[in-house]
Amino acid sequence: MKKKILFITVLAMMSGVTACGNDTDNSSVSESSVSAEVTTEEVAELQTTETEEISVTDTVTEETKADASENIEKDVTEIIEAVAEETEISTEIEESSGNILVCYFSFPETDSTDASSGASRVVIDSEMKGAMQYMAEIIADTCGGDLFRIETVQQYPGEHEPLVDLAADEKAESARPELSTHIENLDDYDTIFIGYPNWWADMPMPLYTFLEEYDFSGKTVIPFNSHGGSRFSNTIETIVSYEPNATVVKDGFTVSREDVADVADDLSEWVHGLGF
Repeated sequence: MKKKILFITVLAMMSGVTACGNDTDNSSVSESSVSAEVTTEEVAELQTTETEEISVTDTVTEETKADASENIEKDVTEIIEAVAEETEISTEIEESSGNILVCYFSFPETDSTDASSGASRVVIDSEMKGAMQYMAEIIADTCGGDLFRIETVQQYPGEHEPLVDLAADEKAESARPELSTHIENLDDYDTIFIGYPNWWADMPMPLYTFLEEYDFSGKTVIPFNSHGGSRFSNTIETIVSYEPNATVVKDGFTVSREDVADVADDLSEWVHGLGF
């Protein structure tokens, strides 16, 4: 802009000289010439100054770019570190909130214990286990959960007929058998599997004692059971009624008591399907 103004000024001065014509003497012409020469020097000086200013501006721009680049790189690094830290925290939260407890009620009948599977027991690798115990162990192994066996103070008969009759009596009386085992660290767990056999189209009465003893609010409750043909009956709805503030998985795992010995693959697949 300075160059343009100066150039216009020079043209105006030269036009003034021409306009004077013969009225201008030699000294005037000489003065005009000197003025023009000075102006040319000034133009050169201004050009040099402007060039220097441009060079300085370019240098500042490059330095600014360098600083900006460095700042951006620093910001990006900080963001990456922040994200990595946040991810690590999220992972820790996920791991700490994934604690699983596999609870089960298992009372294998002891009559005719001839190393063969029965209605309430299975033989795996020559070892006899309760049917629900075996299923609970598979679940725990699959999801990495802890095992908890629901046991009662009273002993149930080992013979089939007396056991069936006692179960019927307890149901009729809405009995609440006293438990001999208790969860000491319930707050450590967020997911609770609950396993039980189907007795008389219902849960065994010790399960009612169990559900009344613990508040599973905010936790996920996942039922699994064995049955003689009735599957879950209405037991899942019962669990929901006792634990209204828990998230109860309605699609629990149920298997015929006759097929428990062969349930390992299907049971593991079901647990994986739940996201464990």
